[in-house]
Amino acid sequence: MADQPTAPSAPGPSTSPQPAATVVSNQPQLVPAPQTEEEAEDDFDGSDADSALGDDLASSTNSITSSIYEYRTIRGRTYHSEKHDSQYFTPNDEQQMQSQDITHHYLTIMLDDKLFLAPVKDDMEKILDVGTGTGIWAIDVGDQFPNAEVTGTDLSPTQPVWVPPNVRFEIDDCTKEWTWASDNFDFIHMRYLFGAVSDWDALIAQAYRCCKPGGWVQSCECDVIMSSDDDTIKEDSIITTFWNPLWRELSSKLGISFMVIQEGLQNKGFEKAGFVDVHEANYKIPIGGWARDPKLAEIGEYTVLAMINDLDGYTMVPWNIVHGENTPGYRETLAFLRRELRTLKSRGIHPYMKVRYVYGRKP
Repeated sequence: MADQPTAPSAPGPSTSPQPAATVVSNQPQLVPAPQTEEEAEDDFDGSDADSALGDDLASSTNSITSSIYEYRTIRGRTYHSEKHDSQYFTPNDEQQMQSQDITHHYLTIMLDDKLFLAPVKDDMEKILDVGTGTGIWAIDVGDQFPNAEVTGTDLSPTQPVWVPPNVRFEIDDCTKEWTWASDNFDFIHMRYLFGAVSDWDALIAQAYRCCKPGGWVQSCECDVIMSSDDDTIKEDSIITTFWNPLWRELSSKLGISFMVIQEGLQNKGFEKAGFVDVHEANYKIPIGGWARDPKLAEIGEYTVLAMINDLDGYTMVPWNIVHGENTPGYRETLAFLRRELRTLKSRGIHPYMKVRYVYGRKP
């Protein structure tokens, strides 16, 4: 069962302390399904090449200014323009955008087809999506709230051209000083910014400033370290020897956390900023379709698909930073990881990642 957390009390600067609040997750118990004989015999390792998902998830890009498109290229993959000094680790090309859209899909399933948990009002006027990626969340919420003006921001213009008339996208670095006016947005949404933010208190303080009194800010983050509740991730697993150490060492080298939940950075930021009615919801996201519950099994299939689709994009820059660009063994290690992820269920390995939603109201 997902953790059933008690939200921290988050008094505002001039208010009395608020009572602790609890959000009860609807996540079923995360336990593995019984293994069939066919699954036990299935050890398909497939091709070493990343799977292609077709053209239906592809997105075109906005035309902003030519300098924005001066992408950095690393081993054939493109990354955000050097106009930004951010060290964000994932590419901005079509293959990574496909994985981001798959991520949006499994998170929406996890929330029972909801786009957020915060109890926002129906007559919102302005919504901000920070780190919008492909823009899929902003587009969906724009459809849901056609009378609201929805703005999505990101380092790269990787969003579609054809969007609802109330949705627009801007190039912006959320780790710099925000240029938005104070008390401007009814709802500010931030999701999966791990690896991009060095000062979470400053980020959430800026969201607090730009949120209208009575408005809500929501943060969704994931700890990329994989765990298992039944000790099925063994010491010789590639998850243990490569995946988990990679992110711990990268965090140390960059001074940027990939364990936002473990370090409580969302909660601390909301409390320091002065939000009230702060709520927290924790989930365990299975990697692979091994869960007994059908909903969690479906989520797990999409999670591992998002990873396998672009393992190279997720790990190449971290490998270069941690081990050195010319250090041999990357392709071989990636092949072992890809093979293990494709055969988790048949091998009886039950990994998951933790996801946490924190949301609060500006008094």
